[in-house]
Amino acid sequence: MDAIKGMGVALVTPFLKDGGVDYEALIDIVNFNIDNGTDYLVVLGTTGESATLTLEEQAKVKATIESANQNRLPLVLGIGGNDTAMVVHKIKTTDLSAYVAVLSVSPYYNKPTQEGLYQHFKHIADASSKPIILYNVPGRTSKNLEPETVCRLANDCENIVAIKEAAGDMVQALELLRIVPKDFLVISGDDMITLPMILAGGAGVISVIGEGFPKAFSNMVKHALNGQFKEALDIHYAIMPLIELIFKEGNPAGIKAVFEQLKLCNDTVRLPLVAASHALKKEIEDAMSRFTTI
Repeated sequence: MDAIKGMGVALVTPFLKDGGVDYEALIDIVNFNIDNGTDYLVVLGTTGESATLTLEEQAKVKATIESANQNRLPLVLGIGGNDTAMVVHKIKTTDLSAYVAVLSVSPYYNKPTQEGLYQHFKHIADASSKPIILYNVPGRTSKNLEPETVCRLANDCENIVAIKEAAGDMVQALELLRIVPKDFLVISGDDMITLPMILAGGAGVISVIGEGFPKAFSNMVKHALNGQFKEALDIHYAIMPLIELIFKEGNPAGIKAVFEQLKLCNDTVRLPLVAASHALKKEIEDAMSRFTTI
């Protein structure tokens, strides 16, 4: 699965001021990332506000990204949920021909046991014609996908090939890297600890900050994967303030404030999310002006 090594980005869904999807801005964001070093694109993930897109909007967002990409970068599609049967049905009925893998978030709200999580993902793996990337984000789901369960899935399901690990817990990341099969990819889902995860054996990142600063963050990832630690650390320390700021009032409000500064889209998000505050936008603007001089 070399296609999902390096820096993937979780694409936002830009909105017009009236709340409709801004498909022209979406095309610009795709091209901006392709032109500046991103390795692969993740479609309809959490950062894309997929939870508040209609089925028709989801289909058009998917088609727009596929068309804009023109097979230039590998694509990963987010298909997940807390109803196993629904996720299985969606995987079976979705055209996955343009995608190298499916990113499937751990079930939320239901709070299943580890056995429930295992069975959920095993059913998904059995249904999918494409490789599956597990997505562990307990801050959003309220349930941690524990390393032992991940290892069990990796050993039992041939097409579960990777995990986006977004628990923000470096100790857990190290335990994952220690126990999973050697060909199973551990991908950071937390921008701030991407560098140490790669240095410990991780395969890269599915990033939010990288979407706004693809050249810098992809260079950091490449340096880390190539063992160029000083070069990677220099970029990591330079971009740290921006990582902190874009998550200060939630995702994707922060990264959309970055895109507004870059004139790629405005900062509109859909309720129950709200746009970044004026104070935060000023902090982001100041941090961006300092970062661009580095």
